Amino acid sequence: MQPNSEQPTRRHSIVGTLSAFAAIALLVGVLGGVSMVGGLTTIENAALSAFPIVPAGRRTPTKAPAVAPATEPTTVPTTVPTRGTTPVDTATVVSLVRPGIVNINTELAFQGSAAAGTGMILTASGEVLTNNHVIDGATRISVSTAGGRRYPAHVVGTNRTADVAVLHLDGASDLTPIPIGDSTTAGVGQRVVALGNAGGKGGEPSIATGTIEATGQTITASDDSGQNTERLKDLIQINARIQPGDSGGALADATGSVIGMNTAASSGNRFASTNTTGFAIPIQIALSIAGQIESGAATPEIRIGLPGILGVQVDGTRQSSTAAPGALVVGVAQGLPADSVGVIAGDIITSIDGTAVSTSASLNLALRPHHPGDAVTIRWTDTSGRRHTSALALVAGPAD
Repeated sequence: MQPNSEQPTRRHSIVGTLSAFAAIALLVGVLGGVSMVGGLTTIENAALSAFPIVPAGRRTPTKAPAVAPATEPTTVPTTVPTRGTTPVDTATVVSLVRPGIVNINTELAFQGSAAAGTGMILTASGEVLTNNHVIDGATRISVSTAGGRRYPAHVVGTNRTADVAVLHLDGASDLTPIPIGDSTTAGVGQRVVALGNAGGKGGEPSIATGTIEATGQTITASDDSGQNTERLKDLIQINARIQPGDSGGALADATGSVIGMNTAASSGNRFASTNTTGFAIPIQIALSIAGQIESGAATPEIRIGLPGILGVQVDGTRQSSTAAPGALVVGVAQGLPADSVGVIAGDIITSIDGTAVSTSASLNLALRPHHPGDAVTIRWTDTSGRRHTSALALVAGPAD
C-alpha cells in the first residue's frame, strides 16, 4: 500500500481545555522531558502554569520544602506469510477480551485540562498496561473496569521511547486479565478486532474490526496538534478505525487473544471517519517492556515512578557557551524547590549533584536518575556573575 500522506496521530483523547493563561505560559516536556513552546522549554516535565511565577529580581531564599510524597509509515518488508481471511465472530472476541479492558481518565492539573484513554489488565491485583502518552502529564489517574469498579491508580513506570507505561490500581483485587496471544504469528490479511475508549466517552469498550495490512512497521507518531513526535518501531499496521481515546486498548485476533496494544492512527483527513490506518505495538514487545518496568530497575529509557523536579523553566534555544555554560532560567514556580533556595529568572544552572550542566537538555539528563524526595545539590550563577550552591529536596512532577 502507499504510505499515508499524513503523520499518524497517537490515540489520546483530550477532554478538557487549557485556560487562557496556561495556553500562553504552559510548557510541558514530552520527548526526553523537553517540549518547545515559543523558544522556551520546561525541564523535568514540570508544567508550571499551576503555580505563580516568582517576580523577576526576587533573591530572598525561603525555607526548603519538606520531602514530597512520593510521518509517516515507513514500509518495511515483512517475512510473515499472508494469513487467510478467517471470519471473526466479533461478539465472541469481545466477550473474551472485554473484562480485561479499562478506561483511564487523567487530570493534567499543570495544564488545566483532562484526558482519557484505555488500558489492559495484566494481573488480578491491578497491574495495567497502557501507552505512555495516555498518562503523560497526569497529576491524578482514575481507572474504571468493564464491571463498573473505579480505582485510583499510580504510575509504576514508563518507557517514553517505546510508548509503554504500567499502572497499578490501588486497592484492586480479583480483576480479570486480558487473554494473551502470540504477536509473533501475526500476518498480513489476518482478521482483528480493536477494543478501546473511543472519544474518551467511557462505558462499554468501542469496537473496530479490520485486517492486518503489514507487520514490522516504523512510524513517526505525533499528538493531534502534529507536535511531540516519537519514532515507534516494529508495529502492526491495521485498517481498523481506531480513534482518539483508543490508545492503550487491545488488538485481538479471531480467537479472542490479544496480540497488540493500539497506539496510533492516521487518516487522509484528520476529521474523516473512514480510510484510517491504525498501528499497534505487538503484545510480546509491550509485555517485555512492562516486565522491565515491573522489575524496578531504571534505565536511560525506563523511569520508575514519577520524576523529581526543581520547578524551573529554561531557555531551550540557548546553546552551550564557553563564557557561561549552563541552563538559562527564564521562570521559577513559586513555592517549588528552586524558588525555595533563591533561584530566579536570569540565573544559569551549572550543575546538579556534581554533574555539569551545559544546556537545558543536559539539565534534564542530570535530573533524570533522581526521584521525588531526593536531596540534591544545585549550583548556579546569577546575573552579576556570583556563584551559589544550595541543597534542596526534589518534589514530584507529573507523569512522563
